[in-house]
Amino acid sequence: MIDIKPKKHYEILDGLRGVAAILVVIFHILEAFNGGSRFKQIINHGYLAVDFFFLLSGFVVAYAYDDRWGKMNTWEFYKRRLIRLQPMVIMGMIIGAIFYYFQASNLFPQIAGMEAWKVILTMVIGFTLLPIPPSLEIRGWGEMHPLNGPAWSLFFEYIANILYALFFRKFSNKVLGIFVLIFAAMLINYTVFGPKGDVIGGWSLNLEQMNVGFTRLLYPFFAGVLLSRLGKLIHIKGAFWVCSIMIVVLFSIPRIGDENSLWMNGLYESFVIILMFPLIVAIGAGGEIKNALSLKICKALGDISYPIYIIHYPLIYWYTAWVIDNKVPLKDGYVIGIGVLVSSIVIAYLCLKFYDEPVRNWLQKRFKGSK
Repeated sequence: MIDIKPKKHYEILDGLRGVAAILVVIFHILEAFNGGSRFKQIINHGYLAVDFFFLLSGFVVAYAYDDRWGKMNTWEFYKRRLIRLQPMVIMGMIIGAIFYYFQASNLFPQIAGMEAWKVILTMVIGFTLLPIPPSLEIRGWGEMHPLNGPAWSLFFEYIANILYALFFRKFSNKVLGIFVLIFAAMLINYTVFGPKGDVIGGWSLNLEQMNVGFTRLLYPFFAGVLLSRLGKLIHIKGAFWVCSIMIVVLFSIPRIGDENSLWMNGLYESFVIILMFPLIVAIGAGGEIKNALSLKICKALGDISYPIYIIHYPLIYWYTAWVIDNKVPLKDGYVIGIGVLVSSIVIAYLCLKFYDEPVRNWLQKRFKGSK
């Protein structure tokens, strides 16, 4: 691997990624109590964290690599991204397989009789992030990664990285801006004029869900690339705390409208993704941390942000099945839910320190100097 000196680190963006990741876990915990209705969900728009992650990723990738293509080729870029992301993809699948049989329940009736070889095969395929078609899915929810559902977003993240390396990095800002406008129009068309009024979906290997996945991916990721190139950052005091509050508020807004006015919620989500998320990233990237405690908080949140996102859902499967099978109300189930959150953070931290960081360090040394 070619030795490229690291650039200035955006600690605030790392911290914001951690804030969003923890909100995702809380969102999924509370999702067990919504009775299957997206209109009754607490922290209703927590799923928008994925779209926020895509925008952050596009911003960081462009910042890190846009001016380095004279020093590296496409494969070098792919290696760097694989080293950063793939070890925890593998760990997420392993944890998913470990927890799989503990999730046997009325909610997941096929788990109890599932042959072990199918679980192992699903895990091995999951290591590659290649999607599994619904006909071979071992859970019953139609997920492309049934051992660890959120891995679908990493599948699309890899697609975005490939598109960036092959095509979009070569575009001028004007051409890239045209594409970003087209992708924004696609997003508005789906959310405002589409059948659901939200961006929920993207995790199944069928035409409808793949359309959702690409609609969610293309605008935020390449808007992040464009934002990084333009360099129009916003400088305010207390940027991390201001942005964190903005994220919490945006995610917590209740569902807007009802079954007869789906466009209202779609308009809100388009507003958040197209305007508010770039604003938050511009403030976060333009801010400075001068307080030692805030810096430590941002670093801690940034360190666990990716691990907690990619490992928490096997616990959520179990928790959701327990709540639904036993008809547990929120007032009786929140304590266990807190335990799921704490357990996710602990597992994520252990994976980070005893697996992810050592493996990435070894891989970086192993491929340093190779072409």
